[in-house]
Amino acid sequence: MDKIIRVNMTDLKVVTETVPAEWVTLGGRALTSTVVAAEIPPTCHPLGPNNKLVFAPGMLSGTPAANSGRMSLGSKSPLTGGIKESNSGGTTAQQFARMGIKALIIEGHPQEDKWYHLHITMEGVTIEEETETVGWQNFAVIEAMEKRYGDKIGVMSIGVPGEKRMRAANISVKDPDHKIRSHGRGGMGAVMGAKRIKCITVDSQGAGKVPIVDSDKFKKGARAFAKAILDHPITGQGLPTYGTNILVNVLNEAGGLPTKNFRYGQYDRHDNISGETMHDIIVSRNGHPKHGCHAGCIIQCSQVYNDAEGNYLTSGFEYETIWGLGAHCLIDDMDQIAECDSIMDDIGIDSIEGVVTMGVVMEAGVIPWGDGKGAIRLLREEVGRGTALGHIIGNGAGSVGDAYGLTRVAVVKNQSIPAYDPRAVKGIGITYATSPMGADHTAGYAVATNVLKCGGFVDPLSKEGQVELSRNLQIATTAVDSTGMCIFVAFPGLDLPEVFPALTDMIGARFGVDIDPGSFIEMGKEILKLEHAFNLAAGFSNAADRLPEFFEYDPLPPHNVVWDFTPEEIDAFWNF
Repeated sequence: MDKIIRVNMTDLKVVTETVPAEWVTLGGRALTSTVVAAEIPPTCHPLGPNNKLVFAPGMLSGTPAANSGRMSLGSKSPLTGGIKESNSGGTTAQQFARMGIKALIIEGHPQEDKWYHLHITMEGVTIEEETETVGWQNFAVIEAMEKRYGDKIGVMSIGVPGEKRMRAANISVKDPDHKIRSHGRGGMGAVMGAKRIKCITVDSQGAGKVPIVDSDKFKKGARAFAKAILDHPITGQGLPTYGTNILVNVLNEAGGLPTKNFRYGQYDRHDNISGETMHDIIVSRNGHPKHGCHAGCIIQCSQVYNDAEGNYLTSGFEYETIWGLGAHCLIDDMDQIAECDSIMDDIGIDSIEGVVTMGVVMEAGVIPWGDGKGAIRLLREEVGRGTALGHIIGNGAGSVGDAYGLTRVAVVKNQSIPAYDPRAVKGIGITYATSPMGADHTAGYAVATNVLKCGGFVDPLSKEGQVELSRNLQIATTAVDSTGMCIFVAFPGLDLPEVFPALTDMIGARFGVDIDPGSFIEMGKEILKLEHAFNLAAGFSNAADRLPEFFEYDPLPPHNVVWDFTPEEIDAFWNF
């Protein structure tokens, strides 16, 4: 029987609750946002005792369905000041699901100046004082927990930036190969640090299988779903071969690769940092070009990147990180970029916020453009140690911009804009502007239709159809984020009509309910509106749904386009 586990850090008590009837078929983002909206005062301080952390595996997490290994984490973001859902792979989502943990809700603040460690087993949750790993970074914490409990243990931890409540801090999640995945974006590590929790360990020994009411219907849907993923050229061929970094050359060709802090849409050294180059380096060093971030992943878009001596350097080497240090910061040495990526995993800093911030650091003249060694030093020695400069950087791009009096700072709701220039890919610009999460490409990935021609084609340089495109994608994404599925299943979902019926068939079979694609999308609408309402109650207005001003007056080469949506056109997004 599924359960809700509630941990109160104020009185150090744990309560196990029956799942309310209205939450029984929810999961992932649908559940975390529902709990956040119901239980967190929208105007509370994100680092205060009234904020909460809500972990929830997706509706299909832990089942045999392909790519169903994601965990959602909900809270009020200390970076944006609004609602946040952060989605991660790793091991813990599937462990929670098999253990019957519908949600873990952490609330309150400790009364004593101590650090704690939550240990979760089939018997429940124990709250233990943690002294050994305080002040350690994430890889050392994972190693220590594996020595303490065995290598099958699940781990979610924070590094020093999380301990010091930096607003770009992640919660890091161990994956099946002892590497790190992240609950990134929005400063979830700072919230965990404010609650004085250094790490959460999960021992799922004794857990059974996730119950499925109609196994035959589930198996039929699962087969159709997996076949569609493998048959689609993006998820079956492109991503497994080159990872997400296949997009460097694609976006450069489209003129939408933000370069030198969003001055240009093309980077003259793009080949040095491309997915094709990365693939060749990995193969030449006996790395692994295909790797899964959780058990059951059949897309395998992650990889293991070794250094020149063949030693492990980083994994999950994503396009957004490589773009940010590469084109955005003008660093063209892939090994230096990989080292920065490894450091951000270790210290627990969001690798999108981190790399966009580094470009603003270079804009401020703290280090020169293209200074890879300088970026490594700042991340390791300043952010990783929590110095005064490290706090400014670790609080994100907006923090650096404020500290140095800069206007060229690419943030929305104080969250950094990722690797697609909204002037040349206008659909993603609408997503950046309107998503309740702040600038977030995964909230409604219009690049798929604007550039990759997935699900049709909407001209990326024209305003026509972009609001509708972003709206439809954000609604569908909100629903998919609730399933525990990797968001990349949306690629075949946009092109192949069998995908969403197979997905809803699996959900229906899992819970023994009637659900079809139409009702699935209606759920997405309801949750997206709920998130928007939370932000409005937190003090946001329509003015928060805007891009930085410089996008409006600074034309982007080579197309020489600007951001030209009126406030009224942007606000029309919410007319549904």
